[in-house]
Amino acid sequence: MKLVTAIIKPFKLDDVRESLSDIGIQGITVTEVKGFGRQKGHTELYRGAEYVVDFLPKVKIEVATSSELLDQAIEAITKAANTGKIGDGKIFVTSLEQCIRIRTGETGTDAI
Repeated sequence: MKLVTAIIKPFKLDDVRESLSDIGIQGITVTEVKGFGRQKGHTELYRGAEYVVDFLPKVKIEVATSSELLDQAIEAITKAANTGKIGDGKIFVTSLEQCIRIRTGETGTDAI
């Protein structure tokens, strides 16, 4: 089992959700986050005053998946979130040692 964490641009969320649904991934967790990478923020002009926006709004998606679906999940996220511009985001994959469905007590991939 793997945990796929993707940081993407907010307006790409629906596209990513649809792509993951198309390959059979049912559950995702979405969190609104702020951060920066190589973009390092940008300056904006507001009411005549210039200020620096250090942290840009992003969306963090977390998906628990079986190892068999991992490559398909990564490909789905990559294709759906890609704009070709700086700040498209990152995907992190970590091992998931255990998963338990609280309601039924199922464990492992059955709980996903």
